Order: sequence, then structure tokens, then C-alpha cells
Amino acid sequence: MSDVVHTSAEVRRARYAVAAVFAVHGAVTGSFATRVPWIQEHSSVSAGQLGLALAFPALGASLAMPLAGRVSHRFGARNALRGLISLWTLALVLPSLSPNLPTLCLALFVYGATAGMADVAMNALGVEVENRLGRSIMSGLHGLWSVGALVGSAAGTLAAHLGSDARLHHALASATLTLLGLAACRWVLDLQAPEDEEPPPRFALPPKSALLIGAIGFCAVFAEGASLDWSAVYLRDRLETSAGLAAACTTGFTLTMAVARIAGDRLVDRFGAVRTVRTSGVLAVLGGLLIVLARQPAVAMGGFALMGLGIAVVVPLCFAAAGRSGSNPSLAIAGVATITYTSGLVAPSAIGTLAQATSLMVSFALVTFLACGLVAFAGVLRAGDRRTVVTPAATVSEPRH
Repeated sequence: MSDVVHTSAEVRRARYAVAAVFAVHGAVTGSFATRVPWIQEHSSVSAGQLGLALAFPALGASLAMPLAGRVSHRFGARNALRGLISLWTLALVLPSLSPNLPTLCLALFVYGATAGMADVAMNALGVEVENRLGRSIMSGLHGLWSVGALVGSAAGTLAAHLGSDARLHHALASATLTLLGLAACRWVLDLQAPEDEEPPPRFALPPKSALLIGAIGFCAVFAEGASLDWSAVYLRDRLETSAGLAAACTTGFTLTMAVARIAGDRLVDRFGAVRTVRTSGVLAVLGGLLIVLARQPAVAMGGFALMGLGIAVVVPLCFAAAGRSGSNPSLAIAGVATITYTSGLVAPSAIGTLAQATSLMVSFALVTFLACGLVAFAGVLRAGDRRTVVTPAATVSEPRH
């Protein structure tokens, strides 16, 4: 993007604007996740078929995410984000309209494609604002995503408790979130690519550094995706709870993630990225064990909450590490985004497939095993540790790219 000088007030305003976009994006996810049991019943699909359908968002995202850079290059960062976040909020209505497995797969393909492109665009702008401010904000931005997911899931919990039709619920949520997203995009940085700059490639292999960082992000986002889409089903089917209590489990998970991410920037500044992630990994493993061993709904809900607390800060730190690694930070960020986001979309499908072959308890035993990777491989995030890596201070008058 062009090296445009922005005033201090413009950059601060852009920070709040992109934070609002993160919240809108999260609200769509929360709105969808709490109504997965309703969508499964409405579409008349089994757990295994639901797992198959939930693979299509991953396919859509994998194919579409590399195109986000070209969209931003052609239309500018602000217009690109405005269009992509609107497509994502409008795609929320599609899964609940699907009467059978084929239409559900198609709806979730579009859902994943729009989600992935909007995610890349808003994270790229978030990193740009962080660079211009010269201090960490990515954990807080992802915290606002979790706040949005919390609000969306809370509304979904209420709708499920009242027995509301998800088609009406998602139509109202989609309209509201589209308007909020468009309003927030007015104040994000309006970055334009120079006329002589070559557009980014449609597809490019991520650098080795991104693969290493993406691996630990994969573990965290796998747990996040599995918990968001299957926590309600887990309580309903395995522990035989009501629809309202099952949906509340998803709300508790997103709540702990939101709290941890909002506090994450200060924790990382104090303890460093590596120590923070290793400690978080221990919490995630303990949460996974509670989920697997639970015989009462309260124990499982506590496990999901602890899981959310343990994995919350990992993804923001992966983006920070990618931005400080290798000779091409932008390519590394895109690579990590693709790996981590695809993990979150693959996870629900993998959980469903394994549950069909064995049980949901075995599926979450796999989640717990992957959470051990956070403890074992936290050292790969050392590049994103502001306490060990010295970078030039960035100011709003002399932006760093």
C-alpha cells in the first residue's frame, strides 16, 4: 500500500474503527455457532453429515483467502473491507435456509469464502494500524472479535431458549450487522496501492517461517473451531442438556476468550509471548481433560471456559510473530492467516467425522492432545515477543511497513 501520512487522530480513530469491524465479524460467528443444532435438525443431517458440511467453509476459505490481497490492491483497503465484511454478514442467512445436505454444503462454502476474505482484510489493516501506533494492539483487536462473538452467541442463546426459528433470527442479525460493519468502515485507513505496484499473486506458498508459526496457530485455532461449533452439540447429545443450556456453553467459551484477549497485550508485555503461551497451553490442556472426563454439564462448561482462556492469545501472537519474521512480513502474515483460519474451519468437520466413527469424547481427546502443542512449541513465537525483539519505533508521521 502507498506510504500515506496520517495524523495521530486519524490513526487512533482507525484503531477503534477496525476494532468495531473485528467485533462485527465475531458476532456473525457467534450467531451461527449457537444455532448449529437447529440447522442440523432443520437440514435433517446426522453428526457425520454435519461434519462433512462443515468441511465446506474450509474449502471456500482456502480458495478465496488468497484473493483478498488482490481485492485490496484494486479497490483500496477501505473499499475492499467495506465490501468483504458486507458479503460476510449477509452470508450468515444462508445455512439456516438450507433444507438438505447439498444446499447446506453450498451455503457453508459461500459462508467460508466470505469469512476468510473479510478476515484477511481486517487483520491486514489491524497490523497496519499497530505498526503506525508503534505498540501492540492485535490481542485487543482479537479480544473485540471475541466480544462480538459473545454478543452474537448470547443473542443466539436467547433465541434458542425461546425456540425461535433460526431463519428469522439470522435474517435480523444479518441486517443489523451489515449496517454496523458499513458504518465502522467509514473510519478505517484508506490505503491505496501505488499505480506502478504489481498486484499480489493469486496464490503463493507461504515462507518457512510462516509454516512454523502457523503450526502452533493451527493447534489453537483447531481447539477454537471445534469448541465454537461443537460445544453446544456436545452438551446436548453427550450430557443430554436442554437447547438453552447447550447454547450457554458456547457463550461461556466466548466470554473467557474475550476476557483473556482484552487483557492479553498487557500480559504479553509483562511476561513475554513464549511464557504467556506456555502457561495458556497448560490451561487449555486442563480444560480439555475436564471436557473429556465430564459427567455433569457444569464440569464440561467449565472445561470449555478454561479451554477458551488457554487458547485466546495465541492467534494474535502468531500474527505479531509473522510480522517480525523473514524478509517478507506481509507474505508471512498471509501464510499464517491461511493456516490458522483454515484450521478453524477444518476442525468442525474433523470433529464430526471422528465423532461419527467413535464418539464426541474421543474427538475432544484429540483437541486436548493438540493443545499440548501450545506448551511444547511456544518457542516458535519468540519472533513476536516484544521483550526480546527490538524493532524501530513507528510513529504516525513516519509509518513503518
